[in-house]
Amino acid sequence: MEETDLLDRIVVDPKICHGRPCFKGTRVMVSVILDSLAEGATPEEILEDYPTLRMEDIQAALAYAAILAREEDLMPLRSFAFSE
Repeated sequence: MEETDLLDRIVVDPKICHGRPCFKGTRVMVSVILDSLAEGATPEEILEDYPTLRMEDIQAALAYAAILAREEDLMPLRSFAFSE
């Protein structure tokens, strides 16, 4: 699936989830899926937890994150306390 088609699966609406990027037709935020992937969840586990999503939504989340990572004007991350 083309990146533009994947990104069409993500919407930003100030009336839904406080304007955070979500998957079209859901209230599942892109950040929740990215966090789950970062924590080691497999796409299959995520789809079990969020049955309204499809594999294309997970691919869309990754495409969205890749675009943000390529931004020229990156903002520094806030300090996070990571536990070992």
